Amino acid sequence: MTSTQKGDFMRVLVLGATGRLGTMLRWAWGRAGIGLEPIWQSRAERPGAAWARCDILGDPAGLAALCTCADVIVTLAGVTPASGRDMGGNTDLALAVQRAAGGRPHLLASSAAVYGRAEGLCRDSDAVMPAAPYGVAKHAMEQAVLATGGPVTCLRIGNVGGADAILGQAEQGGALVLDQFPDGRTPRRSYIGPATLAGVLAGLAHVAGQGRALPEILNVAAPGTVEMGALLEAADHPWTPRAAPETAIAEVVLDITTLSRFTRPDPASGTAPVLVAEWRAFQEAARP
Repeated sequence: MTSTQKGDFMRVLVLGATGRLGTMLRWAWGRAGIGLEPIWQSRAERPGAAWARCDILGDPAGLAALCTCADVIVTLAGVTPASGRDMGGNTDLALAVQRAAGGRPHLLASSAAVYGRAEGLCRDSDAVMPAAPYGVAKHAMEQAVLATGGPVTCLRIGNVGGADAILGQAEQGGALVLDQFPDGRTPRRSYIGPATLAGVLAGLAHVAGQGRALPEILNVAAPGTVEMGALLEAADHPWTPRAAPETAIAEVVLDITTLSRFTRPDPASGTAPVLVAEWRAFQEAARP
């Protein structure tokens, strides 16, 4: 019986709560009632009853004990290229959590990078051919954790506004150069804003915590695509066009048909103005 069935808030353990996505989630879930009681994991001691200190790889017993406090587990912890660490650590982290979960629903952050250089529509049922090391590592993580047979859903998350290369670089200042295709358009990609992502994760946590089975793989993005040029223009950030090389990919869109069976992002949430508004709201809240 879940805590929701007992009339209480559903308890959701968020592993990796101090990373970029975890920080966005804390901001968004703290803005309004979501019917969830989050437990935020950190490797360091932090003030507040909602925080729990635990080393995911270094303290398996502590992690297992922490998982018993939750109805659903969300793993945002991972190794990125910027860390300089062995990205095989993504598999180690995912398996450690899966072992500790004890059969509880586990929402595991993967990445759209597993689709590699695919162009056009990417369905979560498609075979994938990751190209870059990060995509290769995330795909290996998916395969390893799905082989355990436990309840786990790998979330292939698209570009997150503010944690992506475009708005992320714009935040640092300086002009950006974008590929421009013969039709005058810049690359189009699937995006999702911080608040919309948090809403999707909350919706999936409710579904999983109530005992409804989720698919093993889910694409996570806002509907449609957004032009990178439109995104920068909405952010009032300068950019310079250059002729797109033949190898440039004009459009990559994550098909969210399966996701929409469980939670439906607002149709406008993938537009440049909404993405930028969510990013700026997060930025404002994150300022010291």
